[in-house]
Amino acid sequence: MNDTVQDLIAAGAALVVGLALGWAVHSAQTRRKRAREQLFFGLPDGSECVLVTHRDSTSAHWSIPRHDALALLGIAAVVENCGAHAEVAPHDTGLQGFGARTEFCVGDPTAHRRLAAHMTNLLPGVAVHQGDETQERGSFTIGGTEYRPEPGEVEYVLLARLTAAEGGRPVFLAAGQRPVTHRAAIRHLVRNRTRLARKYGTQGSFCLLLKIVNSQAYGPDVVEVVADVTKAATSPPSRPRAAHKAD
Repeated sequence: MNDTVQDLIAAGAALVVGLALGWAVHSAQTRRKRAREQLFFGLPDGSECVLVTHRDSTSAHWSIPRHDALALLGIAAVVENCGAHAEVAPHDTGLQGFGARTEFCVGDPTAHRRLAAHMTNLLPGVAVHQGDETQERGSFTIGGTEYRPEPGEVEYVLLARLTAAEGGRPVFLAAGQRPVTHRAAIRHLVRNRTRLARKYGTQGSFCLLLKIVNSQAYGPDVVEVVADVTKAATSPPSRPRAAHKAD
């Protein structure tokens, strides 16, 4: 066997070993990433979760508003990737307390009973206005500042991950002023899940106020993080200040 043949054999062997090592490293990284996502979403293999939404008031039958349905599809992809199983439930169906299984609660807190209850119990520093001659329906007051919707121009949504007790499964809230904001919040959660898990930990709670800009032209695509309002939202309410104005 001459030197050329030996060199080819050695190069081939090195290539095979390199490919095997690369595959092993990639597989290990994929497993670690999946494990972090499972911890962040509270969705271990074979677990159950519930997706809670409200009914479309324009339909005679039980159906889900289009943007909410698209938001739930985004969640469903995450659930499937984690190896878990999802149940869809309307907001006015009697459900058990949270913590036993992960919950994704999506909708308008002025019409979504389950979401409104979660916000009252877990986000006492957030006031959601039902609407009257002085306040816009769906306006949020957080830490004394009011955030009013300007339909189609500027709308707000709260995106939160909350836990009731140590060891309990989390509840994710997407509480917005219009259905398009719910979809935007879930897209933000899914796209930024790695960064959020890194910042808040796989067991940490957070509440973000997001602003959706010019939804009449861009739909849910243009999203800005206004602030991390976790402290204000989870604390007792303070006295209101002037209404927030869009930049």
